[in-house]
Amino acid sequence: MDGTLDHVMMRTEDLDAALEFYQTHFGYEEKGRWDADTFTNVHLGPEDMHEDGATLELTYNHDGRSYTMGDAWGHIAVRVEDVYEAYEELMDAGVEDYRDPDSCGGSYAFVKDPDGHEIEIVERDHGARWSLDHTMVRVEDADAAIGWYARKLEYDLFRRSEHSSFALYFMKPEDAPDEAMSVELTYNYDGRSYEMGDAWGHLAVRADDLHDDWETLLERGAEDYRDPESCDDRYAFTKANDGHEVEVIRTD
Repeated sequence: MDGTLDHVMMRTEDLDAALEFYQTHFGYEEKGRWDADTFTNVHLGPEDMHEDGATLELTYNHDGRSYTMGDAWGHIAVRVEDVYEAYEELMDAGVEDYRDPDSCGGSYAFVKDPDGHEIEIVERDHGARWSLDHTMVRVEDADAAIGWYARKLEYDLFRRSEHSSFALYFMKPEDAPDEAMSVELTYNYDGRSYEMGDAWGHLAVRADDLHDDWETLLERGAEDYRDPESCDDRYAFTKANDGHEVEVIRTD
């Protein structure tokens, strides 16, 4: 199983506004688009993104529905060399001041896109500027979540950060390059539960062979949510132990 994170999907209520935001402020370009009868999917990323880098998938449903954010999904994070410089650049361009670097200890900051999705700005010495570094999801059982990604997707825990009231666990395939996106599992010690909402969609992982990898996932106890046959043999869906949807996609 490849398992490299291919993209993260978020839903937007105004595709034009979302595209303008990411293309204007992050310099993203369209990497792919699917115009269906009832929805449009657009994949975005920096022009010089790594071949194993992840794209941002914006999904727009044509029926004009609205979405609830929930709190089971946290944020996406994008890479910069200097968080103060990047944040000031966004402020000068009219992006809303949400959480500046000083309020975050000087090493990261946060803004929001037009639909309210949180975007962390993190300092990294690798990857294209504004490329996706990680996607954060909140989990109710850290041991079970780490076990799910390790057992089902063969992910390694490559960084962890323990604090007084929460812990952060970063995971991705063992041989994934630094430029690949990781998943950040956030565990709060107070035993809270979370609402999934529908403003966030899914994480997607790459398959060497869709049907073989799907069978492997089922053998490892992954949920049979949407099998390849139900998805025109192009992709499939399972769910992590906390209910976050995980797409498995063909890369050929």
